Amino acid sequence: MLSSVVATFRTPELRKKIFFVLFILVLYRLGATLPSPGVDFREINRCVDAAAQGDSAQIYSLINMFSGGALLQLSVFAIGIMPYITALIIVQLLTVVIPRFEQLRKEGQSGQAKMTQYTRYLTVALALLQSTGIVALAASGNLLPTSGPDCDPQAILHDRENLMVLIIMVLVMTAGACIVMWFGELITERGVGNGMSLLIFAGIAARLPAEGRNILNSRGGVIFGLVCLAALIILLAVVFIEQGQRRVPVQYAKRMVGRKMYGGSSTYIPIKVNTAGVIPVIFASSLLYIPQLVISLTQGGDTSDGTGWRTWIQSNLVDPGSVWHIVIYFLLIIFFTYFYVAVTFNPEERADDMKRYGGFIPGIRPGKPTADYLSYVLSRITLPGSLYLGIIAILPNLFLEIGNGNSEVANLPFGGTALLIMVGVGLDSLKQINSQLMQRKYEGFLK
Repeated sequence: MLSSVVATFRTPELRKKIFFVLFILVLYRLGATLPSPGVDFREINRCVDAAAQGDSAQIYSLINMFSGGALLQLSVFAIGIMPYITALIIVQLLTVVIPRFEQLRKEGQSGQAKMTQYTRYLTVALALLQSTGIVALAASGNLLPTSGPDCDPQAILHDRENLMVLIIMVLVMTAGACIVMWFGELITERGVGNGMSLLIFAGIAARLPAEGRNILNSRGGVIFGLVCLAALIILLAVVFIEQGQRRVPVQYAKRMVGRKMYGGSSTYIPIKVNTAGVIPVIFASSLLYIPQLVISLTQGGDTSDGTGWRTWIQSNLVDPGSVWHIVIYFLLIIFFTYFYVAVTFNPEERADDMKRYGGFIPGIRPGKPTADYLSYVLSRITLPGSLYLGIIAILPNLFLEIGNGNSEVANLPFGGTALLIMVGVGLDSLKQINSQLMQRKYEGFLK
């Protein structure tokens, strides 16, 4: 391992790419800490700390996790990379619905460039919409609906009645989202790894020291040591399952093209246990945020005097330690896992491609029997993958229930979505570095 690290930095081209990625990540974190014009930085920090100790601590912890603490602090990069990811998902889903997008996807590099252009336009529109909503919530005092002796949500903006100040904040945040999108594309093009994933990784990693320090200060060294041990065990399990895959063997028949003979080789179709990645967890978390948003809009975030359906929603759907919340969260993850796998993996298309190039699965006839077999294998392997995603995602909720509502346990940074993203991005980046090392006849990280 150490020799591979030395070989990586001894390769000028690879060393240049790694330093370039680190430089972009430093700029990204600098913009995430730079407040937007018109924001009272001290007041908003006090309100964020107060919100992290309230009843909705896990929701604010999730928001902070994806933005690296930038969103709730209304920084220049407050919107972050989420509009671009949302646009990517929307465009990917539209390829199934709109024939024009399906045609562009099959046109190769030119069609991909056109879809990338559409994704950028949609990203700007989503960033403008999201920044407008966030600034409106901040101006009305509902962005951080937690009042107390050390926090006044109405005072986080210096001049919240001035329309020009609010417009400037919206434009700054929208421009920041466009710059973040550019950073991600630069990393993908000139660096190592997927740029968008690395930016999310940097945001999550930036929150880990603070979350770990909170657990150490509030629960003591023994509990902190047990949390680190549990994190190590969970990390090993996640890495093991993320690497797991079902390899469907494929045999290509020999065929003559002109005077050359092609085919006659054996390969396989790798179907991962976790084919959907972390997307189902993000979808489920977004849906479960809707009840909290409804309560915030109808009561200004104060549910202490709520009655009827508001009280039931607060106690059963919003509370992350409630049984209803955990069960619904788990079932939504399973549903979205099957949904996303069905959208992204088309057995009929794979079967047609294999038949076109003379490939077949041993013992399975080409065409529809091959598509049916791939559908059967995919449905069988998606079930354990969805259960695995659900269990990992609800770990912080279970720890919250075990901890009797302790907010520090709810903010456990080593479980759930954060762990899945960090492990996935880390493995993908190591594989890319390994492939470039292997091209230069070096022994890579992964043997």
